[in-house]
Amino acid sequence: MENRFNELPERRQEQLMAFDRLLTIMDELREQCPWDRKQTMDSLRHLTIEETYELSDAILENDLPEVKKELGDLLLHMVFYAKIGSETGSFDIADVLHGISEKLISRHPHIYGDSEGGTVVADTAEKVKQNWEQLKLKEGNRSVLSGVPQSLPALVKAMRIQEKARGAGFDWDERQQVWEKVEEEMQEFKAHFNADTGEAIDTKEAEAEFGDLLFSLVNYARFVEINPETALERTNKKFIKRFQYMEEHSKADGKKLGEMTLAEMDEYWNRAKKEL
Repeated sequence: MENRFNELPERRQEQLMAFDRLLTIMDELREQCPWDRKQTMDSLRHLTIEETYELSDAILENDLPEVKKELGDLLLHMVFYAKIGSETGSFDIADVLHGISEKLISRHPHIYGDSEGGTVVADTAEKVKQNWEQLKLKEGNRSVLSGVPQSLPALVKAMRIQEKARGAGFDWDERQQVWEKVEEEMQEFKAHFNADTGEAIDTKEAEAEFGDLLFSLVNYARFVEINPETALERTNKKFIKRFQYMEEHSKADGKKLGEMTLAEMDEYWNRAKKEL
């Protein structure tokens, strides 16, 4: 093993040594630190979710130093879970790494060869995704959609559901068909939720129609290669910046938002749009 290590490129040796250092520190903390000794998988779960969102924020801001930092935090969590697993004899970090390596090899037969001896061709990213979903079914997944986590945010979940359905061949052929579906759902929603008529609104049915409309918009976004979650989050951030600009500058002028007319607020809003 030592000879194999010495044959590796210098940078790979450094990477492995850095990972070994983290594993050693994790061993020491689990043994000596009261807080680290106390942690369980359940107690770490919500912290891992928080760290994942922090990484997502850094990626959206294209803040690479922050991405590096947040990746380190997430890697620590992965090592922590593996350490806890090793203490019960369930698995350790080697099992985790071997497991994902074997999965990657088996899911990429166009690179590593087909275990059944056939020839697999996947010369586009879309074909690779389709093969991936078919292989998951062969591995025992009951449904193409069974791999979509139940706790995903609804917008992300809609995107993943549609991607997986496409991997199984269930999808529209043309972009225009998807847009026609968006317009159809919009008309159905308006029919159930037209505030201009003054009539009572069946909110339960309107909610269902609105869900259909959102789902169709996510579908169209996928066809034009827009990630709807990223798009909406960028709009959220843009709105926050403009609203905070409006708060700051109106206050500097001795005004309060709650006491201003909509026309007055629009003046600050339009300034924010020009300056931000």
